[in-house]
Amino acid sequence: MNIILLPGLWLPRAIWDETAAELRVLGHEPITPILPGVDDGVATVSLDDQVAAVLDAVDAALDPVVVGHSAAASLAWIAADRRPEHVARVVLIGGFPATHGSAYADFFPLADGVMPFPGWQPFEGPDAADLDDAARARIAQIAVAVPGAVAQGEVSLTDERRFDVPVTEVCPEFSPEEFRGWIEAGDIPELARVRHLDAVEIASGHWPMVTKPTELAALLAR
Repeated sequence: MNIILLPGLWLPRAIWDETAAELRVLGHEPITPILPGVDDGVATVSLDDQVAAVLDAVDAALDPVVVGHSAAASLAWIAADRRPEHVARVVLIGGFPATHGSAYADFFPLADGVMPFPGWQPFEGPDAADLDDAARARIAQIAVAVPGAVAQGEVSLTDERRFDVPVTEVCPEFSPEEFRGWIEAGDIPELARVRHLDAVEIASGHWPMVTKPTELAALLAR
C-alpha cells in the first residue's frame, strides 16, 4: 500500500523517518512529499502550492492512503475532495479538517509574514505529556515557520464525493469516545457527513510519530 504522510504545522517531512522505516519493514511504501514552504525553506508560498504538491503525490501513487497529522488533516481532506475516486482512505492523526471557506491554520500571530513555532507553553498538558526533553528539543530544532499565506489560506471543498472516502481518526491525546462526542455535538461538521468513519486510539500525546513511531506504523498498516 502506498501511504502518503503529511506532517502538521512547523514540521518537515523528516519527522516521519522512524514511522516510514517501520512501514517499509511491514511491506508498505511510505511517501513523504516535499511541501513548499516547509521542506524548501521558501516563505512566500501559498496553501494552493502545498495542495498542488500533495495532489502530485496522490496522482503518482496507486490508490493511496493519505495520512494528515494535526492541521494537515485539512490537507489530507482536500486531497480526498480533489481526488475522491483515487484516494483509498484518509487517516487523520490528532486533527480534524477545516470547513469550506475557513482558514487553514490561523492559530498564532504572524511575524514578518510567517507563523513561528510558539514554543511549548500552548501545548502543555495532554498534547505534550509524553515528550521528554530530547523530543521537545528535536521538534523545536527542526521546526520551520509556517508561511502566512499557508496558515491564513482559504480552504476550498467542492466535491460531495469526498464523503464517500473512508476516514479513520487516530486519537492520541483524546479518546475515541471524546471524538464521537464532538461529532455528535456538531463540532466537526466535515467528518459528521463521512459515510465510513471509524476511530482508533494510540497511547501517546499529539506527536506519536516522535514518541510512538513503531506503534503508529503498525496502526497505519492495519
